[in-house]
Amino acid sequence: MANVQDVANYLLFLDQQEADEEVGNISNLKLQKLAYYAQGFFAALNDGKPLFESRIEAWTHGPVVVELYHQYKGFGANPIPFDEKSGFDLADEEADLIQEVFQVFSQFSPWKLRNMTHEESPWLNHSSEAGEIPVDEMAEYFKTRLK
Repeated sequence: MANVQDVANYLLFLDQQEADEEVGNISNLKLQKLAYYAQGFFAALNDGKPLFESRIEAWTHGPVVVELYHQYKGFGANPIPFDEKSGFDLADEEADLIQEVFQVFSQFSPWKLRNMTHEESPWLNHSSEAGEIPVDEMAEYFKTRLK
């Protein structure tokens, strides 16, 4: 199982590579949504097995990986740079899935991603209590997106 920090580092790495600059375009808000989509699609493709163990909660602006939020909140709405020293340790199937999620969803702005998650049942079912979004619910929902 991947570590959520490795997932975030890989997303930031992919973003930097695509931007071909020192800093890419992923803000904390966008990172939250990309991590959510990676978790959901991975669980859907792997019989409910999560990509990472960190909890995802339904917050006002959509799904949030609390651990990542607190780590990167100091960047505000600014892009988060990839730290060359941090790296990532992912299995091939994990890296492939994250890369596919990045290719599909990174084209959208953070606010577009936020609005997309607000129309999806994993967030809708838990937004009123700002509680945890269970991985099994994410897996069931994302299975419907694979068809």
